[in-house]
Formats: sequence, C-alpha cells, structure tokens
Amino acid sequence: MSTPEENGGITPVEYIQHHLTNLCAGCDPETHKPSGVLDFSAWNIDTLVFGWIAMGLVMFAAWKVGRSLTSDTPSGIQAFLEMIVEFVDTQVKQIYPGHNPLIGPLAFTIFVWVFLMNSFDLLPVDLLPQIAQLFGIHYLKVVPTTDLATTFGLSLSVFALIIFYNIRFKGPMGYLKMFLFHPFGKWMVPVNIVMTLIEEVAKPVSLALRLFGNMFAGELLFMLIALLSFTWIMLPVQVALGSAWAIFHILVVTLQAFIFMLLTIVYLGMASVELEEH
Repeated sequence: MSTPEENGGITPVEYIQHHLTNLCAGCDPETHKPSGVLDFSAWNIDTLVFGWIAMGLVMFAAWKVGRSLTSDTPSGIQAFLEMIVEFVDTQVKQIYPGHNPLIGPLAFTIFVWVFLMNSFDLLPVDLLPQIAQLFGIHYLKVVPTTDLATTFGLSLSVFALIIFYNIRFKGPMGYLKMFLFHPFGKWMVPVNIVMTLIEEVAKPVSLALRLFGNMFAGELLFMLIALLSFTWIMLPVQVALGSAWAIFHILVVTLQAFIFMLLTIVYLGMASVELEEH
C-alpha cells in the first residue's frame, strides 16, 4: 500500500482518479478516456488482458484435470472442480425447468469466470500498477468487473440467449403476445407493452450494474484504505482495516459471482417455458 507522498506527491483525488483510469488504446491522449459512450475505436487493454488471464486459468485447470481424470484417488484440483460442478448442477436442477445441455456448462463458466475476475480485487491495490510503471505503463486497472464494458458484455450475452430461448420455446408470435398481453391482459395492450419492455430491459441492466457497482465500491474502499498515512502510528490501523476488508470482500467476490450465475439460470428458465406456463 502507498500514500500520496509515495506517489509523487499527488492528492488523494488524483491518486484515486489515476487508479480508476484504464490502459486504453484509441482513447483521448489528454483525458485517457473514450471520446464518447459509443466510441468503439477505444479498447481497454487491461480489461481484455486480465479477463483473458482469468479465462485462461479456467481453461488450464480444465485441461489439467481432463488429462488425469480418475475416480479412485482424485487430485485436489479435481475434487475442488467436482465440488463446484455439483454445486452449480444442483442450482440448475432446482431452478431450470426440464433439461438443457447448455445451461449447466454456461452457469459453471459464468460462476467461475466472474469469480476469478472479481478475485483480482484481492491483490494489493498498488502492486500490479507499480510493476507496470517499471515497464512504462502509466495506467492499469486490474479488476475487469470494475469496467462497465465487461459487465454489460456479460449481461448482453445472457440477454441475447434470453431472447433466443423466448423465441425458441414460445415461438415468434408467442414472444410477441408476451409483450401485448402480459401482465394485464388484452384490454391494456399499450400498458402491457411498456411494462414488459421495461421488465425485459431491466434484466441485462440490473445484471451489469449490480456486478459493476459492488466490485467498483470494493475497489474504491481498498484505495481509501491505501491512502492512510504510512507511518508507524497508522500502519497497524491500515493493515488491520485492509485485512478485515479483504476477508469480508472474499464473501462479496463469491456472492456476486453466485448472484450473476443464479439470475442467469432464472432468466433463461423463465424464457424456456410456454407462454401459458409463463
């Protein structure tokens, strides 16, 4: 952990702003931000790299376990992955109606991937940015889920599947009827359209903002703790607060991954029933 004095005498606000700035390709050279909300020429390189690292860890663990699967004396990593698979499978069986070969693997991937991306928040807040400084990289955000591009990318992917399953199980006309006659019946079609549209749009928005908000707040609190004066008097307080928040944040990291996975199963389950059942 470091203080403003150790970071070139910058103020606390500048320190936080610096840590909240992405390593961006195609951004404005002055502000280091995209020129607009829909500026698709700007890419947050750190978000992509750390997201790929998290997924690479999942793929490596699956490859490692897949090479040496055994039912007699499973390795520690195999037993751990089997525990997660059984946990996710239980949630799918309890929530999703019927059987679908995609839902289980999708739920497992979301849970593990989001958990690993969230877990980068448990690293010391200045560790990787200071290492990056040695290589001439002046901005680095380590936690992909504190970037709205990540959380909205995940939630919009789930939303695309929601639309697909709605059309697949209800049919195009059945999906249209859901907007026309749900929830108040045929006598309130204009209200039904507005209400159902809000209900559908709220799914990806709530998924994205819930995950982003919780992880962003957690990262910000780590930064505020890091701003405590690094003196022999405040050092114990800083270490105690940082350790306590890190321990509690393990629960937040796990819970947010679980909620994202659970709501994905719920939404896809709602989309996978006939209109009459819905």
